Amino acid sequence: MNMNMTIFGQSIAFAVFVWFCMQYVWPPISAAMRERQKKIAEGLDSASRAQRDLELAQEKATESLREAKDQAAQILEQANKRASLMIEEAKEQARAEGERLIEAAKAEISQEINRAKDELRDQISHLIVQGAEQILESSVDEKAHGELVNKLAQQL
Repeated sequence: MNMNMTIFGQSIAFAVFVWFCMQYVWPPISAAMRERQKKIAEGLDSASRAQRDLELAQEKATESLREAKDQAAQILEQANKRASLMIEEAKEQARAEGERLIEAAKAEISQEINRAKDELRDQISHLIVQGAEQILESSVDEKAHGELVNKLAQQL
């Protein structure tokens, strides 16, 4: 009987211990475990949100970089077009200026030729008058015979 009573007493003590643990020890441990589980779940959720945010930020950064490269390429293309246009305009202006200078030079040459012709006419008319004086051995009046001298100069 000794053994039966001991087992019976130990069984009652164990039952009281289990009841005590279920009433006073198990609820705080269970609450702490639920709280810890909740914190871990929140941590995992925030980690996954942070991962998604990071991926979105990387996508946005990649997109911004691509847009910046596209804009830079467009700006370069526009600058090259503008430079080509400016070069063509400068060539056209230089061509027009050259033609204007050539026309001005031609006009100046034409004026010089006309002046030279006029000088030659004057010199020839004086020579003709001198030659006529020598031939006629008399004095010829240039003013009186100016019209005749002009006709001769124009024929020459």
